[in-house]
Amino acid sequence: MVVPRNLNDSTDATMLFRMDHFETIDRLLNSIVDSLFGERDTRVRGWPLLDSYTPTFFLTLVYLLIVYLGPKYMRNRPAYSLKNVLLLYNFSVTMLSFYMLVELISTVWSAGYRLQCQGLHEAGEADIRVAKVLWWYYFSKLIEFLDTIFIVLRKKNSQISFLHVYHHASMFNIWWCVLNWIPCGQSFFGPMLNSFIHILMYSYYGLSTIPSMHKYLWWKRYLTQAQLVQFVLTITHTVSAWVVPCGFPLGCLKFQTFYMVTLVLLFVNFYMQTYRKRRLEVEGMTKIGDLKNNHSNGHTSSLNGNSKHKLQ
Repeated sequence: MVVPRNLNDSTDATMLFRMDHFETIDRLLNSIVDSLFGERDTRVRGWPLLDSYTPTFFLTLVYLLIVYLGPKYMRNRPAYSLKNVLLLYNFSVTMLSFYMLVELISTVWSAGYRLQCQGLHEAGEADIRVAKVLWWYYFSKLIEFLDTIFIVLRKKNSQISFLHVYHHASMFNIWWCVLNWIPCGQSFFGPMLNSFIHILMYSYYGLSTIPSMHKYLWWKRYLTQAQLVQFVLTITHTVSAWVVPCGFPLGCLKFQTFYMVTLVLLFVNFYMQTYRKRRLEVEGMTKIGDLKNNHSNGHTSSLNGNSKHKLQ
């Protein structure tokens, strides 16, 4: 062991020690994913964030820490409005989704991609073009971590459900794997549908920050329905490649199907819970209206605020 001669030497030794540990973790993580999935697709070597799993893994850990610690940090602090920030953010994600949708449609159409099952090495340069769009799709999942951060800063913690966190954290990691092993071919379909849904969704969120637009935003419930249709179509597209295979990895198709089924179940549960709750609230308000009509003098003990059983 070399004894540091001065403070600078000590600092350098500490940095080297930390770098050694980081490289050890990096090698371990990458050896695990390589042992699970085999040889990576060489066409995406050198692309940002793809050569090593470590950045994606640690960014996900930071996201989960924010989910856990953020509400605690904001507990005794005032909520941020972020109105202008949200307007800019939602508009930007909408435009990125629009770019990905148009670029994917134009690329697969001009390349003659098959809808039923498209292999990984059938379209030459078009496959690279698709992979470049899908890299942006992967990167958009990192950008969308801001969805949760804004929720935390605005103290809307009831919106941070298991579905919300599971969907955001898993998609970022899954698409790192997709880009490294199956970056084109059959993989285009889900992102194409999802980009269309995100155009609708983030434009809705952006418009909802403008008070004068609220009366036009009657279509929120249909966003969840559209997402469910998206999942069903993606499952159908994926399973079709089992029936008539084209060389696309079967293990990836099975995982995709399983993952989409989990999203369907979670989104159906969310939809039922959300709109059942709203229906009960509407029925409750109707009952209150009926009570007021029946006791128009305003002195009924159940409505004057002094009853032991106040209406909630």
